Amino acid sequence: MWRTTKYWLYFIHRWIGIATCLLFVLWFASGLVMLYAPFPSLEEAEELEGLPPIAWEQVDHGPDAAATASSDLREIILEMRGDRPVWRLSPWEAPAYAIWADTGTTAGPADEAEARENARLFGGADVSDIRLIHNDQWTVPGGYDLDRPLWKVELAGEAGRVLYVSSVDGSVVLDTSSRERFWNWLGSVPHWLYPRALREDQPLWRQVVMWVSGPCIIVAITGIWIGLTRLRMGRRRFSGGNMTPYRGWMKWHHVSGLIGSAFLLLWIFSGWLSVDPGRLFASEGVSPEAVRDYAGAKPLPAPDLAILSQVAGEARRVMVNSAAGQAQVRIQQPGTGDTVLNATSYEPLAVDEQQLRQSASSLLPGAAIVDAATLTEPDAYWYAVHGEVPLPVLRFRFDDPAETWVHIDPATGQLLAQSDSRRRTYRWLFDLFHRWDLNVLLETGPARDVLIWLMSLFGLISSVTAVYIGWKRLKRPSGARPQD
Repeated sequence: MWRTTKYWLYFIHRWIGIATCLLFVLWFASGLVMLYAPFPSLEEAEELEGLPPIAWEQVDHGPDAAATASSDLREIILEMRGDRPVWRLSPWEAPAYAIWADTGTTAGPADEAEARENARLFGGADVSDIRLIHNDQWTVPGGYDLDRPLWKVELAGEAGRVLYVSSVDGSVVLDTSSRERFWNWLGSVPHWLYPRALREDQPLWRQVVMWVSGPCIIVAITGIWIGLTRLRMGRRRFSGGNMTPYRGWMKWHHVSGLIGSAFLLLWIFSGWLSVDPGRLFASEGVSPEAVRDYAGAKPLPAPDLAILSQVAGEARRVMVNSAAGQAQVRIQQPGTGDTVLNATSYEPLAVDEQQLRQSASSLLPGAAIVDAATLTEPDAYWYAVHGEVPLPVLRFRFDDPAETWVHIDPATGQLLAQSDSRRRTYRWLFDLFHRWDLNVLLETGPARDVLIWLMSLFGLISSVTAVYIGWKRLKRPSGARPQD
């Protein structure tokens, strides 16, 4: 029985290992790159920096009166679209649309001339090339579906900056540089198995990730089992006092595999979970209807242009929406925190905590709030790997079957995040074991990087030696014994 088990352990580890060892090398190396080169995106701070200040002297018209009188309007935004101010209106149950603030007419799709000019103003450089695309390597994910097709605009300059402009509303939705693209070809693209041809078919991509990483888990488990059975400590050591019977490359593979085995197994397993096999961690969360009821303030008050132009000054964006039944105006400028005002009095917004709790209780009909806490520092579920998480924050726990939690900004009432027991379990099984994002590591400077580098180096040594051993195994004649 043991001989049969041992045979299959070695057989599975050897041959699946040979088939997957290059993948392990690829994943460990690319994971280290990803520590410092995230996938290209347009952060809000970058977006605000690229927008021109609102030209209030051109704002002659408010948003459509019929729209602002409607209870279906979720948000109103005023910003510049190129060199013209525009109102962007987002209904709850219909596609967003825009109205020119200088003429009051509907703002249509962005043509090539407008996309070129908007990109030039946003990037502060001349345009060297522009073309209309559906997607490319950096815009395949579904977050840009509402803006397709996209204008891909290359800017002049050594940075190789490329902007992607929505053909629907003329806004810049993404920017990349040659440096970002280079490092992502070495980082996120191989790590996530992210080539465009595969990512264009989301269901196929999920299946590939599951069926490629799944066998790697088997390799890790069998490797740990074999490694432990071949380890001798205490008085029963091998000749020369060695704890391992192997020499050369096999010795490096054995020792590095044992030292980094726990990290390697947890990392591969959590990577497999990244695509949520079987939708084990999927959840419905707070319903869109409940979110809409929580927002309240129906209809939104029409912006007062005379007052707005005075209080907003050099703002890049003005937003009107509501939360916890109160309509509010949010004024955004780069490099400073948002200014939030009451949308009717234009005084600093004041939120009553009791009213906030009462409004929050409507988020889960039929469930009650069983705990309310104000967090003044990050905890295991409210934190940020990069940057700072908003604090203070109110956390409400509900007694619904899913054990829902919601996090709300106490200063504005805005719903910031929600989670249930499934998502919190996923936080430990994926986020912790794949990103090592405990606050104790995040708060101690390089500690997290050092830990990931050490464990990844052991994984790389184990993987690179596996490549060499596998190559030697495939090269030697059948029946011959390995030299190491």
